[in-house]
Amino acid sequence: MLLCVDIGNTNVVVGVFNDGKLYKSFRIATDSKGTKDQYALLLNGLLRMADIGPESISGACICSVVPPLTDVFERLVSEYFNARVIVVGEKTKTGIMIDYHTPKDVGADRVVNAVAVHQRYSTCDVIVVDFGTATTLDAVTADGRYVGGVIVPGINISLEALYRWTAKLPKVELSRPLSVIGKSTVHSIQSGVYFGYLAMVEGLLARMRKELSEPVRVVATGGLANLICQDSAQIDEIDPDLTIKGLKLIWDMNKD
Repeated sequence: MLLCVDIGNTNVVVGVFNDGKLYKSFRIATDSKGTKDQYALLLNGLLRMADIGPESISGACICSVVPPLTDVFERLVSEYFNARVIVVGEKTKTGIMIDYHTPKDVGADRVVNAVAVHQRYSTCDVIVVDFGTATTLDAVTADGRYVGGVIVPGINISLEALYRWTAKLPKVELSRPLSVIGKSTVHSIQSGVYFGYLAMVEGLLARMRKELSEPVRVVATGGLANLICQDSAQIDEIDPDLTIKGLKLIWDMNKD
């Protein structure tokens, strides 16, 4: 079995592939100060709950935007699972060309997402919208070029900033309000964040489409994709497992 690990600022997403197919996935809260032993205990418990023995793991592919945890997970897999590890980096084969002023500046998760959508839609340009700690929109051309994208503060970051930097506005839970016009302060904040983010994403998508070649396919991923995209007419597909599927593809390209 193959372990694929996407280390993000908010969550660590783990996918287990068996015979080339995604068998099980987990989400663990990211703790940048977490130790190898702490994460090993968590991961071992989750795997055993899914009837996956540590001895079944034969390899792992990791992408990370949290540098302190990259080494933690690399050593964890090597020592606890005695398995080979591939960490996505500058020299990793991806099958796509990074058309960016400084290619090494592109986050590993954005590269992995680009690999996943290009493999799925190799006959058209694709935009990936990733609703994570930051919201990113990335463009991949039909000929396999990652041509750049957009980065904006994530939804939860915006909600937290609104609460911290105002004296009277409450901290609210993100949910889809029934109407745009709010009838209370909580309702108004939820409307502003939900419909505001939706309008922002759709506006950015419309502008990005003009710089690409139609038709353009749009794929959304990330923890909040299902919530935000339910009212979008521009999102063609939602795949919460897009990144770990991309890691599986990168493993296949580099395992030999």
